[in-house]
Amino acid sequence: MIQMVPMAIDLGPLLPTHISELIVGAVLMILIFLVMWKKVVPAFEKMYEERTAAIQGGMEKAEKAQEEAQAALADYKSQLAEARTEAARIREDAKNQGAQIIAEMREQANAEAERMHATTQAQLAAERVQAMGELRTELGGLATTLAGRIVGESLDDDERARRTVERFLADLESQTETEKA
Repeated sequence: MIQMVPMAIDLGPLLPTHISELIVGAVLMILIFLVMWKKVVPAFEKMYEERTAAIQGGMEKAEKAQEEAQAALADYKSQLAEARTEAARIREDAKNQGAQIIAEMREQANAEAERMHATTQAQLAAERVQAMGELRTELGGLATTLAGRIVGESLDDDERARRTVERFLADLESQTETEKA
């Protein structure tokens, strides 16, 4: 059989050997606890509250900044939309003004063309009258000389020569008018 022998448990240096050590240790522990409770814990609490307030304030500032950014973005978008509308209106106005300027320039060009046409027609008519006068004079002289050779008498009389030339030219004009028709 096995015998049981009581064994002594040795706690070593942690077991107080005197009660006075136990009492002094307990008093010191209570003193340290009270100092910690009165001085250290409030300092930690105060630091904790300050950090919490700083974090909370930072979060509030961030939220406020975000709201301001959203408002600025909305304002920017509205200004951009207004600018686009204004740009479209300006383009349309410019387009209308361009069309109006083109119409005015065409009108001026047509008026200038008509004026130039009228001037040219007047100039042509004046040149035609001048050429007809020169032609009558020259043709009259040639006709008188030719008629004088054919008839065999001199047609130096101005009145007779003029009548002969007038008759010849009238016959010539009537022939050209019948050919045109």
